[in-house]
Amino acid sequence: MTTLATRVRTETATVGNPWITLAAIAGGQFLAVLSTTVISVALPTMTRDLHAGATAAEWIVNAYVLVFASLLMLGGGLGDRYGRKGMFLSGLVIFAVGALIAGIAPSIPILLAGRVIQGIGPALLVPSSLAIIRNTFADEKQRATAIGLWSTSSGLALAIGPVVGGVIVNGPGWRWVLLINVPLAALFCVVATIAVPRVPRTPARDRFDWQGAALTITAVASLAFGLIEAQHYGWTSGWILGAFALAAAALAGFAGWERRHGDPLVDITLFRHPSFVVANVAGMVAFFSFVGLVVYLSAYFQQLQGHSPIRAGFDVCAIGIAFACAAPISGRLVGRFGARPPMVAGLTLGGLAVLGLLTLQRDTGLGSIWWLLALGGFGIGLCLTPMTATAVAAVEHHYAGMASSVHNAMRQLGQVLGVAVLGALAYSGPALGISGLHHAFLVAGCSLLVMAVVALVALRGDDSPARTPS
Repeated sequence: MTTLATRVRTETATVGNPWITLAAIAGGQFLAVLSTTVISVALPTMTRDLHAGATAAEWIVNAYVLVFASLLMLGGGLGDRYGRKGMFLSGLVIFAVGALIAGIAPSIPILLAGRVIQGIGPALLVPSSLAIIRNTFADEKQRATAIGLWSTSSGLALAIGPVVGGVIVNGPGWRWVLLINVPLAALFCVVATIAVPRVPRTPARDRFDWQGAALTITAVASLAFGLIEAQHYGWTSGWILGAFALAAAALAGFAGWERRHGDPLVDITLFRHPSFVVANVAGMVAFFSFVGLVVYLSAYFQQLQGHSPIRAGFDVCAIGIAFACAAPISGRLVGRFGARPPMVAGLTLGGLAVLGLLTLQRDTGLGSIWWLLALGGFGIGLCLTPMTATAVAAVEHHYAGMASSVHNAMRQLGQVLGVAVLGALAYSGPALGISGLHHAFLVAGCSLLVMAVVALVALRGDDSPARTPS
């Protein structure tokens, strides 16, 4: 009987050009993350054309984010069990179908249905993408570089989303913010079909853990709903407290169930490894601060300085450009020095840059703060690759999808937290104000610095180049 190790060696040997494989994987990741921010600029035009109100506009964004975050654990488990390449391709197809439905929707209910379907796609493809990268790149230094480029696609998509959305809305129209995903997803699907190797599946010991999947979906969906809707209903309302209570109960039930299941969706023993825990919490904190930086600085330039959406997108471009430069550099640093130095350095630089924005005033010009935006983007870009590499390296090869799904779920949760918590601070008055922005930047900057200290202490044994199991 062919062993798993033999299959791994055989299938890894069939890989063609790994960088073409990475291009397809990173392209799918880019589209998935871009869809969380690109649509924000189009919302006023969309709701006007479809005669919708403010609540509908919020859910055009939130429906996608909620489904994406809620199903990530399920997507990772399905990829581990039934094949990562097939799950990645299925995710791209579902994503494209949802984008098509939403793009041609004649009404808000159909558009929301399309966004829900679209959100299923990345929940399947994102966890599988890291597992495919791990299988494709056997060399540790190349793997670290590949993860750096993969991370670049995520951060760059978040940062340039408003610019891309503004250009499309002012050009072919808001529907193409959605429809552009269809040909691009088809392109990446074709390339992935040809270039992506088959990744070995987890040897099944028991039936698939559907109960665990249901519990984790309930926990993440309830928590995300509570965070998203807290500003609308109030943090102490019955709906929000009930959502948080349901999330806590489902999470406790999930932990208890996974301990007893023979083939769990998430192996709870992973959380006994300090490096795995620190990497995932750091990923959440980094995206918490990063998405808040992009979203609320864009709002600052539009609402307090009167800039157009496109100009506001270009105003924050320094964040995305610096991020894109830092992530591949970080990959090489991880391969040479290990994960801890670039992780701690990136968190520290990002935290100091965000705290530097406490000098921001209503009439502050871009020329005075662009270097802080660039430093913040560079710092967060520098720390993402070591976080991801550490989280995925903590498990054996055939559980890479599991580790990836946990890590990406934490990053998605960080995005939701960033919008909810920092938004509540930024809009603590009747509208966006300088005082509220200062409170948001203070919380975001201090969070990054505290996480830098935690990583410095908890990862003391990780001073050598990454030793990712193959």
